[in-house]
Amino acid sequence: MSATPLAPTCDSAATVGLAPSKGNRLDGGTLGIVVVTVIIWASAFAAIRAGLKAFGPLELGAARFSIAAVPAALYLLISRPALPRLGEVWRFATGGLLFVALYTALLNMGERTVSSGAAAFIININPIITAVLASFLLGERFGRWGWVGTAVSFSGIGLIALNETMGNEAVGSGAGLQLGWGALLVLGAALCNSITTVVQKPLFARHKPLTVSASNMVVGALALSPWLPGAYAQAQTAPLPGLMAALYLGVMPSLVAYATWTIVLSRMPAARASNFLYCAPPLAMLLGYVWLGEVPTVMGIIGGLMALGGVAIVNLKR
Repeated sequence: MSATPLAPTCDSAATVGLAPSKGNRLDGGTLGIVVVTVIIWASAFAAIRAGLKAFGPLELGAARFSIAAVPAALYLLISRPALPRLGEVWRFATGGLLFVALYTALLNMGERTVSSGAAAFIININPIITAVLASFLLGERFGRWGWVGTAVSFSGIGLIALNETMGNEAVGSGAGLQLGWGALLVLGAALCNSITTVVQKPLFARHKPLTVSASNMVVGALALSPWLPGAYAQAQTAPLPGLMAALYLGVMPSLVAYATWTIVLSRMPAARASNFLYCAPPLAMLLGYVWLGEVPTVMGIIGGLMALGGVAIVNLKR
């Protein structure tokens, strides 16, 4: 999906791992693994909303990645990857600080007011942001259709923000401004994703995708660690569903989905595999309805389809 792919974020299905594909197979086993991966990543948005009922945004991120960082650190210790060169250190640091810590903080804060389905649609326009950044920073071509797709996607995000604001005002909460800012915070998370894609792309010439992903998790967990005591304190009185949501986030989207996606990339081309991830935002909206009772509106659905359609235009016309 992304013009400059990277190992996927824990919640974003729009950015994928750069791994050499060894085949072009889509047998039943591979398709099953793809389905499992998409479902897990789509469910992360609803899990965040559920976790926020028990934890603060930063505390939830700290709890989540303290769980994910332990096996990630063990993987690095066991695999003993090549140490980063001096010029690569800042690229690794960007992944942990921007791609995990700041991304998680912005997404969690945004999802306090933005529904899980809407957040998934907004996050998944990051290939467009990546393409725009690459056109300015890497000199990659971004033509007329690229700008058309960008306009369509951002119009869709505007429609989502307007829909969320109108919905909040309709129930008399008076937090319409917060909903508008919530959409901007989620958009900021997508920007963090895209910046890291451009910054870390050169690392894959020398380092394995799982090495970069594991390093991102460890550095990100360290950056979020100041909020870990607060997370522990909140966990003492947190309801069980909130605790289970935090545990789920740390294990399934952050660890299991990475492993299953790596298997997929070993069996088929990354570009082809990424097309399946377009299913994640609509699925996230469905899971938000089933898990949290979030009822999508017609305007929200149209805005989401516009956001996703713009990404499709950019990718099909590049």
